[in-house]
Amino acid sequence: MRRHAYVLRSILGLVAAGLVGIPSLDAQPAGAKAAATPAGWPSGRAKLRFEVTIPATVRNEATTGRVFVILSRTNQPEPRLQVGRVGTPFFGHDIVGLAPGRPATVDGRDLGHPIWDLADIPPGTYWVQTMVNIYSEFRRGDGKVVWMHDDQWEGQQWNRSPGNLYSTPRQIAIDPMKESVVQLTADRVIAPIAVPANTQWVERFRFESPTLTRFWGRPIYVGATILLPRDYHRTTISYPVLYEQGHFSTGNPMRWSEDNEIGREWVKDNFPRVLVVTFQHPTPYFDDSYVVNSVNSGPYGDVVMQELIPEIEKRYRTIREPWARWLHGGSTGGWEALALQIFNPDFFGGTWAYCPDPVTFSDVEGIDIYKDENAFYKQVTEWHRTPTINSREVNGEVRQTSQQRNWMELVNGTHGRSGQQLDVWSSTFGPLGDDGYFKPLFDKRTGVIDRSVAEYWRDNYDLLHYLQRNWSTVGPKLVDKLHIYTGDMDSFFLDRAVRELEAWMKKTENPHYEGFFMYGDQKPHCWSGPVTPAERLKEMSQHGLRHMPPGTTTPWWSY
Repeated sequence: MRRHAYVLRSILGLVAAGLVGIPSLDAQPAGAKAAATPAGWPSGRAKLRFEVTIPATVRNEATTGRVFVILSRTNQPEPRLQVGRVGTPFFGHDIVGLAPGRPATVDGRDLGHPIWDLADIPPGTYWVQTMVNIYSEFRRGDGKVVWMHDDQWEGQQWNRSPGNLYSTPRQIAIDPMKESVVQLTADRVIAPIAVPANTQWVERFRFESPTLTRFWGRPIYVGATILLPRDYHRTTISYPVLYEQGHFSTGNPMRWSEDNEIGREWVKDNFPRVLVVTFQHPTPYFDDSYVVNSVNSGPYGDVVMQELIPEIEKRYRTIREPWARWLHGGSTGGWEALALQIFNPDFFGGTWAYCPDPVTFSDVEGIDIYKDENAFYKQVTEWHRTPTINSREVNGEVRQTSQQRNWMELVNGTHGRSGQQLDVWSSTFGPLGDDGYFKPLFDKRTGVIDRSVAEYWRDNYDLLHYLQRNWSTVGPKLVDKLHIYTGDMDSFFLDRAVRELEAWMKKTENPHYEGFFMYGDQKPHCWSGPVTPAERLKEMSQHGLRHMPPGTTTPWWSY
């Protein structure tokens, strides 16, 4: 009987999550007051609770942050490393000033993912683990005071961040509907990140940004990883540079290694000698800043252009001319590669953007922020609505709905502190909220969209909208510089916004420039075209040759 009840609750959960097209009873029009308890929200029926303590021997001060309890059928890898978009169940609870040795309680009132309600976890034996994501106080330069996770050069991954606390996984028999307490002790500390040492091929550096430190009120660091061409330390010549955009990583640019395709080509006499540089600029909201100025994340656009790139050009022999500065990147990095080129058309000489994040906000992982009233469903007719799909498989099957995605982020962190995709778009593109955190595009609980925030996104960060408004001045500077690639079955529907951009560019005048667009047939996120990384680098080098001033010598490539 219990199993049948669980199945019924699971079906009702799918309805509430939007997987079945039945209107939510608490759905409201845009602008209406958000419902206190959305359908599918934790019911509080579970009688089981978890009590998490932090020993004074581990952390002898009050802790503000977020406590997680993770449940898994297996311990390989340990449960905290199984958390993800479609990972193992976990539940989260904010703590403020928790004293050492005092318990924090996680129970049936706390939202979970992918099971929202602790009451719906089937009775059984699980590997149970707790984690504590520690927040720090940021007294910002704008007068706002917020509590965020201070990135430790891990890229805003709470389950791996140095200094965060966790417990040894324990195998425990639990029944959420029986009165019981599971006590967990977060007595282990994640060790610092080991940054790879410099080699003859790859070097790394980072420094404290004065601008960002003033903005956030705490030391904020940026850095770079540089892939050097052969014989760099035995020559005096200067080289073109490819600035690679993407998520935070201390790995090698272009995934270079001495024994893969790019590594084998790298040492050949007929291969172009260039520097490849990846930026490192994690923020308190995300593993990456999107290299634009933001009232929430800070002036990262200025920092990259006025602090980081000048530092790179001071430390390394680069050709400091637009024709020899190129950009590329995928997904987040694809958007950045386009944005840096579009907003700095005189500085960079060409961009290759793969599967870019939404270049216009008419499709933000399924959400049309300009037309939809709710981020969780499409109102097809007065009487019919369907769930908004967030992500898909190549065969079209649904991976996750918008509501599932956003509630998953809410479990990871409140006030936009999830370190996840929808939150970082709101923190980067959105206005500042009264509480010091970003003003959300939509209510994370109900999906109701705030039209004023949508307009802010459009007016400040919609790349297509920017080009439409400024084409007469920026268009002539972008001719022959935009190259965009995406799969036509992108997992997050990013191809749709790209098609809008392409359709508009086909109609451009003064100048007429259509850009270069290529779509991979039945290719998912993140398709980067039909050529290898080494072949792409040759393509970029040939592009540079076509645009360099007459009489320029090219000791960096015998072609």
